[in-house]
Amino acid sequence: MKHNSFKRLFLLFFITLAVCAGVFFPLPYYIEKPGSTIDLKEVITVNEQEDEEQGSFSLTSVGIQQASAVTALKAKISPFEELISEDELFGGASGEEYDQIQNYYMESSQNTAIQQALKLANRPYDFEYKGVYVMDVMENSSFKDEVEVGYTVTKVDGRSFDNNQDFMDYVQHKSVDDTVEITYVHNDEVKEASGNLMELPSNEQAGIGITLADHTEISSEDDIDFHTDNIGGPSAGLMFTLEIYEQLTEQNLRKGKEIAGTGTIDDKGNVGRIGGIDKKIASADEKGSEIFFAPNDTLTKQEQNNHPEAQSNYQEAQKAADELDTDMKIVPIKNLQDAIDYLEQIA
Repeated sequence: MKHNSFKRLFLLFFITLAVCAGVFFPLPYYIEKPGSTIDLKEVITVNEQEDEEQGSFSLTSVGIQQASAVTALKAKISPFEELISEDELFGGASGEEYDQIQNYYMESSQNTAIQQALKLANRPYDFEYKGVYVMDVMENSSFKDEVEVGYTVTKVDGRSFDNNQDFMDYVQHKSVDDTVEITYVHNDEVKEASGNLMELPSNEQAGIGITLADHTEISSEDDIDFHTDNIGGPSAGLMFTLEIYEQLTEQNLRKGKEIAGTGTIDDKGNVGRIGGIDKKIASADEKGSEIFFAPNDTLTKQEQNNHPEAQSNYQEAQKAADELDTDMKIVPIKNLQDAIDYLEQIA
């Protein structure tokens, strides 16, 4: 009898241990799922004044959670959750480097949003392009041992640039194996390095072999403050721009509507593609948003050939909205003016 009691106790202990491991023991995987939809009135203030107009412009985010056995199984059957590996999430970067990268993207996004809003509102400003932040260096780049995440590349072959597109255009008009000299800054120290251009796997063109983001600084007479704790990445650029512009001009662009959206913004006002838009649609729908601005990006022929199933962000967003059977209207946006035009015609 005592022996049977001991066996039952041991079995109960084993089951309890297995359940705890399934719930609490972390796996080397992460879950991407719908994150928060955040009213930008809570995030941005202009000239120390709050936005008191009805309605909202909201950013949307993707939530990240480290997986356990139980949550990984749940993600497999949940329509807007996705299980990804540690390498897929961090791209080979450490956790600290990943956070640093997301902060750099956020800083660049904020500066460009401020610039675009001030420009649209005809307000004076000074905008300085300081180069490109190094966000990652490919293993087979000639510059792997020279530059690291967080450095700023300011010149190529002694040339400065006005934005990262001009930077990339200059490099990609060269040939693979051409030698270039880059100038970079780290800890306020200017250095130079030479190396050969590599073939980029993304487009088979010549490149230095770095992932980059704009390093910019902006100053103006208008005092624009962000409160973005625990928010990273570049994908709120469009919505930042709209909220700043609304506060600068007080035009009541929203007309009381709850408007969410996503998309990067560049120095020409173009709205760029982002990841996880299906999860952002689910988040905005849960929040009760009436309108969602989605990037209407155009896939290149090479992207279509390499990934025949690929869709534009707008198509992905509309598909997610259809699956949710939501009344939220999905609006395709290629540039800032598209968003303004749409806002001006809503009742």
